[in-house]
Amino acid sequence: MTPASGKSQRKHSKLICLPGQRLCLSDENTVSGQGTYERMGYIYATLAGTVHINEKDNCKFIEVQCAGSQTIVPVAGDIVTARVLQVNQRAAKCSILCIGEHVLEQNYRAILRKEDVRATEKDRVEMYKSFRPGDVILARVLPQTELSCYQLSTAENELGVVIAISSESGPNGPPMVPISWTEMQCPNTLVKEPRKVAKIVPASAVKTEN
Repeated sequence: MTPASGKSQRKHSKLICLPGQRLCLSDENTVSGQGTYERMGYIYATLAGTVHINEKDNCKFIEVQCAGSQTIVPVAGDIVTARVLQVNQRAAKCSILCIGEHVLEQNYRAILRKEDVRATEKDRVEMYKSFRPGDVILARVLPQTELSCYQLSTAENELGVVIAISSESGPNGPPMVPISWTEMQCPNTLVKEPRKVAKIVPASAVKTEN
């Protein structure tokens, strides 16, 4: 039986996604909702969380919702989503936004040191070729050595930059696309920029059948 016009139904897809992960195709009946954005015919996640399909007026809204906003703090071993604020030759200053699926009510300061960017060839790491201010990264929390600041590591293949905007595109430019573990490319200008790219889990199609 078809739901009455204006009535909405919400389905849980059980898909856990990461920021920047491609979720499904976008068309006139499948559109981006809260926690997602549409680009070049596809819907992408802007948050880490679970995918929900909100059906209303014969249209499916693809949404990403975080598990909640409990008062939790980062602990050693946690995978966190952070935004890069500043970069210098020795480290990148970051702000922790999420712990796993949980969006934090308050952000926590963190630092990602040069020696914790990669697992190998640490002496060859160049911070400016790994991160830029504004990048969104996945990182692991290291044992805390300073009370006022958390220490992060991206020294795993699955960790690193997940969302980055080309410096030539401005803050409203489209997210760059990874083309290797060390480069991303703007889909509009085709400009390539160096990054420590995270190995994202392969995109999974969201089932939108009734």
